[in-house]
Amino acid sequence: MTPNPQYHNDLPRFVAEEFVDGNFLGLPSVSGDPDIVVLQVPYELTTSYGQGTEQGPAACVAASGQVELFDPVLGQDLPAGYNIHTAPEWDGEGSTLQQQLSGISKYLKKWNNGKIFPVILGGEHGILPAVIESLQNHPDVEGDYSKLTVVQIDAHADLRTQLDGEPFSHACAAARAMDYGLKHLYQVGVRAFSKEEYDRINSDSNISTYFAAEVLTNHNKWREWLDVLRAIEGPIHLTVDIDGLDGSIVPATGTPVPGGLSFWQAVETIEAVFSAPNGRVISMDVNEIVPQEDTPLTQFTAAMLATKGIINHIVARQSGRW
Repeated sequence: MTPNPQYHNDLPRFVAEEFVDGNFLGLPSVSGDPDIVVLQVPYELTTSYGQGTEQGPAACVAASGQVELFDPVLGQDLPAGYNIHTAPEWDGEGSTLQQQLSGISKYLKKWNNGKIFPVILGGEHGILPAVIESLQNHPDVEGDYSKLTVVQIDAHADLRTQLDGEPFSHACAAARAMDYGLKHLYQVGVRAFSKEEYDRINSDSNISTYFAAEVLTNHNKWREWLDVLRAIEGPIHLTVDIDGLDGSIVPATGTPVPGGLSFWQAVETIEAVFSAPNGRVISMDVNEIVPQEDTPLTQFTAAMLATKGIINHIVARQSGRW
């Protein structure tokens, strides 16, 4: 039986008394090299609305103890013979934003060896450029970011040049990722954006944005989105800002926005990108998690999405696509 997270009034986050090792999904620690690693990045420096993403990764890990280990896509219980390791969280060191982003990249780099699949829990979406930087020496990238595609679930385009004078704001995460010279950026669920961002979406041939208003009202547009994902070739990083889902599902995220994807549309997106015959999801992140104190729906939803990523990675691995 999985552990039951309890909220302690003297602590600012959800914890589980039985979660002595803090392992994702409540799985026991296993010796040996991991196949999958869960990495926690409690980073929060540029949030512009709701606060608390710094506490999100630990809350997500605790909530994951209530996620069922069986999924029909996999056909058996997790870990399904794989070593799923939960690493100690990033230490948060650094007195400036740039020092912290550099520290995050360093924290992630050692796991990007092509043999281990990293699942990164954030923290605000401002971690994205550090995540991309950490992939520089991945065997599928080898310093050439023109090979790398990023798939983004998000309510926001995150393509601003700067916000309040800060070019590394979470509102600029995708723009800073594009600075590395990515092959392509695919976005879905976007419904909050500036004119600057809208103009770039319409002028940059390396960006394809599927707006929420389109995919939620036009079934053919949604099917097109899934077909586009299945056609991606080469290495892929999947970044899931949970505010890409409708605000009713993730009310405690940093900037909840109504009119977003359903949970199952997010799952369909995950399944499609992992099933690309000529693509390979080399890492993923789930970010903008804020602990919900009354009913832990937000962090549980985030834990479910991270688990869906793990399941679909294992399926890809078993089928020889990874």
